[in-house]
Amino acid sequence: MFPDMTDVVIIGGGLAGLSAAILLGRQGKQVCLFESNRYPFHKVCGEYLSMESWPFLERLGVPLSSMQLPRIQHFRLTDHKGHQLSVPLHPGGFGISRYTLDHLLAGMATEARVTVRDGTRVDEVTWNGKDFSIRAGNDCLQTRVVLGTWGKRSNLDRQLNRSFFNRPDPRLNDWVGIKYHVASTFPEDRIKLHNFPGGYCGISRVNEGRTTLCYLVRGDRLLEAGGQIRQLETTVLYQNPILKNYFESFPSLYDTPKAISQVNFEPRPVIESHILLAGDSAGLIPPLTGNGMSMALRSSTLAVPLICSFLDGKSTREQLENSYRKQWKSTFGTRLATGRLVQSLFGDSRRTGPLITAGRMIPGLASGLIRLTHGQPF
Repeated sequence: MFPDMTDVVIIGGGLAGLSAAILLGRQGKQVCLFESNRYPFHKVCGEYLSMESWPFLERLGVPLSSMQLPRIQHFRLTDHKGHQLSVPLHPGGFGISRYTLDHLLAGMATEARVTVRDGTRVDEVTWNGKDFSIRAGNDCLQTRVVLGTWGKRSNLDRQLNRSFFNRPDPRLNDWVGIKYHVASTFPEDRIKLHNFPGGYCGISRVNEGRTTLCYLVRGDRLLEAGGQIRQLETTVLYQNPILKNYFESFPSLYDTPKAISQVNFEPRPVIESHILLAGDSAGLIPPLTGNGMSMALRSSTLAVPLICSFLDGKSTREQLENSYRKQWKSTFGTRLATGRLVQSLFGDSRRTGPLITAGRMIPGLASGLIRLTHGQPF
């Protein structure tokens, strides 16, 4: 049974939602988290985390140091003609599957007395001028604060008539993400990004001896392949011989790949109808930057102190929203703008080849772009 009124409802149980739930629960706030899937589950994600988030996860209680995770310190980029660019990663990152990490965090949220409702989709959020009504199936819940962390795309985006639906940029809109876990001999200390006509594919190691192979492709390419993923891979991805070798040499550990469609990198408001948005719901950074997971975690550290101040009567809702909007922009604005710029250059051989050439000719260019899409440890 739900209480008549709860402090915070979090919609979406990914990294942003779970970390915020843990922090709020440990502050003694009454929190209910909804997740449409049941833990543990796989997500379409590159599963590379930059080292900036390591201290935060260990403070939460995730035992990263004892998990023998791959430490990733080198990056290589190729185009489908075989041109390559290699760059050292400073301070680098580590690989961990979302299946493992989200499941750990969900358990920690429960320990923090958060009500975790996995396998439950929120159908409607209504603002009544003071508080919110949440409808999930036959259940209704009243709450003072809603934190939207539902990820790349949700039925609630359309319900809220979010602006990124209405101004599609073909360079940033309608991408499809496909992910595999494979068995491989891929080196633990590197991540590689391989371009093909219409997209790019990343590969790196994660825990338990697995390798994540995840690619992003324009939706029209999949349509041209009759909606068949295997047909898409053999006709399009195989144009990069490195990718052809991966798919023929590394057996999949999934019966079928995980997929998500209609991925959109358009700028997004961070507040909609008084709902605070965090993680991918507030701003989806292209996966080629390797920093979406850290941004999701960090966004919870921005939202939680402001939410607590509001719940404790130390600030008004207007102050809560204005402060969150400003902090989000100052923390992530440059990263997202740089990510959108780089995203527009990938998946098009006319642009990717010259970008690799420029990176080889101009020392520090690639490292500079990496710095612009990353932050300091938190």
